[in-house]
Amino acid sequence: MSQPTIAARLERKYIAMTADEETKRRLDAVTPETWTCVAVADLEQLGEWHEILLHRFLLLDLDEFEAFDPLDVIRILRQQYQINIPVFCFGGEEDIRDEMRLARADRFFDKDEMIERLPEFFRQYDWGG
Repeated sequence: MSQPTIAARLERKYIAMTADEETKRRLDAVTPETWTCVAVADLEQLGEWHEILLHRFLLLDLDEFEAFDPLDVIRILRQQYQINIPVFCFGGEEDIRDEMRLARADRFFDKDEMIERLPEFFRQYDWGG
């Protein structure tokens, strides 16, 4: 396992798990230049578990059952990898939100509300560097 550098640990990156192109565009529009949005549809695209830890938080689209299973994502993060980065979910019906709560997802928003709240999260997780 390669060791992440201090510089890599200080990078301001977040994960956006969505396959919706419009949502990706909206996220990019509010993402400051000092931050990087890493949009994926599969956790394996990020690399091993220690590479996921280099991201400050994860945005998880609960309407993307065609691209990935949100419950699998949270279970892999919390149970298999035992990673506790913040997971902010958006979209989805109440039943999937309830299941995600039980699987230890952190917060839930409507899609528009998630976009509106994102600058707040950038300020909150803007430590280092």
